[in-house]
Formats: sequence, C-alpha cells, structure tokens
Amino acid sequence: MAQKRKNFALRLAPELHTALERWASDDLRSVNAQIEYLLTEAAKRAGRLHQRPGQPPEAQPPQPQPPELPEADTPDA
Repeated sequence: MAQKRKNFALRLAPELHTALERWASDDLRSVNAQIEYLLTEAAKRAGRLHQRPGQPPEAQPPQPQPPELPEADTPDA
C-alpha cells in the first residue's frame, strides 16, 4: 500500500530553489523528493522522527567518548 502524502504549498527564495534543483539533479531526484529527503534526514538527526512499526532501527553514529584521565600518582605511605 502506498504511503499517503500531505500536500501543501511551500514558498522558497528563487536562489534556494535553483540550488535545490541542481542538488536534486545531481542526486537523480525531483526537487520535491530532494526537499523531502533533506527534511527527513534533518528530523532524524534531531530525534524528531519516530520509526514506523515494522521498520528496522537505523544505525546511529557512535557517540564520542570523554577522554580518559590519567591516574593520579599517589605517594607511598
């Protein structure tokens, strides 16, 4: 079953639309598909997009670990 899509008007600055057209062409997508892709990726990175049931979780990039502190030298007592 095809996923239902929400239609709405989007106003863009002409230079932004031109940049999106070039980017979409480079990625072999329509401008609409490129905008949807970019928004989806941004929402995932921001933790705003929840997984749909039945979809495998996406691999998350590893979180940076804090640097290990050197052990303090303690004088022998």
